[in-house]
Amino acid sequence: MLDRNRLASHLQAFPRQTIPLGSLRPAAVLLPLYQRGDSDYLLFTERTAHLEHHAGEISFPGGGHDAEDVDLCATALRETEEELGIIRTQIRILGRLDDFYSIHGYHVVPFVGTIPKPDNLQHDPFEIAGTFEAPLDHFRDPSIHRVEDWQHLGRTQLVDFYQFGEHTIWGLTAAILRQFLEETADFNWQEA
Repeated sequence: MLDRNRLASHLQAFPRQTIPLGSLRPAAVLLPLYQRGDSDYLLFTERTAHLEHHAGEISFPGGGHDAEDVDLCATALRETEEELGIIRTQIRILGRLDDFYSIHGYHVVPFVGTIPKPDNLQHDPFEIAGTFEAPLDHFRDPSIHRVEDWQHLGRTQLVDFYQFGEHTIWGLTAAILRQFLEETADFNWQEA
């Protein structure tokens, strides 16, 4: 099982790449980890079909920074509580990853945190159509990952895709997942 303290030290020590905010809107997401039995799991959300951005896509909980948020970590915690009903005091933030740019004009900061087992979620039906959990080890299998060249605003961008059963995780969520997998590929995962 994943050693939370070692992972927190690792995430807080690695040199993150930042992106200037500029005219982008600040946002944050939470990469939610938890244990089920002897395995580590990730929790994903499926966005509702009527949303303006990322409708129907698989994502991590998160959203835009509000004036009430003291920082972007608070944004990730608030959004997770609003979207999934996980009380923010039950989430342990372990660290953060690189800044990401969303094609919808957001400057996104992903935080990695542990959550309680999500057995009784109270998800927001306006934003979240459903959730699913996936073992972290599943995503370490190279056969379920692919990269495609996509055109956006006249530029070619590499877009990551991961497959989990009927779910296709792609775009920003897949890019965040890929960085987390890369940063922890050679990490000692076992509890001390």
